Amino acid sequence: QGGEDNTLLFESRFESGNLRRAIQVYEYEYDHILKPDYNTRGYTQWYYFRVANTQAGKKYRFNIINLIKPDSLYNHGMRPLMYSEMAAKKTGRGWIRTGNDICYYQNSMKRKNAGYYYTLTWQCTMEYDKDTVYLAHSYPYTYTDMQRYLNMLEADPKRKNRMRRRTLCQTIAGNNCDMLVITTFQSDHEAIKNRKGICISSRVHPGETGASWMMKGALDYLTGSSLNAKILRDNFVFKIVPFLNPDGVI
Repeated sequence: QGGEDNTLLFESRFESGNLRRAIQVYEYEYDHILKPDYNTRGYTQWYYFRVANTQAGKKYRFNIINLIKPDSLYNHGMRPLMYSEMAAKKTGRGWIRTGNDICYYQNSMKRKNAGYYYTLTWQCTMEYDKDTVYLAHSYPYTYTDMQRYLNMLEADPKRKNRMRRRTLCQTIAGNNCDMLVITTFQSDHEAIKNRKGICISSRVHPGETGASWMMKGALDYLTGSSLNAKILRDNFVFKIVPFLNPDGVI
């Protein structure tokens, strides 16, 4: 309402964001409901949202209350990720693991014919006043990130000769589903035709952003200049789909 209003402002309407609702339950505590993945029976695993109107030094508690898995890595040492716009501007710091008093447990909310929901709860202290902070389950990797990376590969004078970029199809939402073909193209047609094919894909489950970072590493390697990468290109044709589910990722 004004300068004295300390309510946090939540937003997820940006690329790859996921938060359906935020409810203030105490002055510095909020419950969260995630949006399920499309065409699933209420599948909720990942989150990515931003928070504004923070207070420096205040401890906030965040509770995601509609998760469905009976166990989680959060009960085995994993911590949420946080990105502070002010920290990035002042110190150059990017994403960091954060949070304490982290717990993942079954709550009392019933699912339709499927047991109960689970809660992920954690507490974190904000560093700056009026900061904008992003919170995420995993290091984000968006459709825009992937397009920018593929454009960079095509712009590299050496790597572009080791790959061909194709459009596998267009998605229901009208986005391109990219496919890369990687092999030694300088060989004769019959030699290429007789090579065995290897197909690699990632992000059929859109929330699994870690797969995109692994895919980036694989593409860096297969289009690189090492002897082993050349041997692979000489003997195989790689057909790689970095985002099998672009609409879900977006």
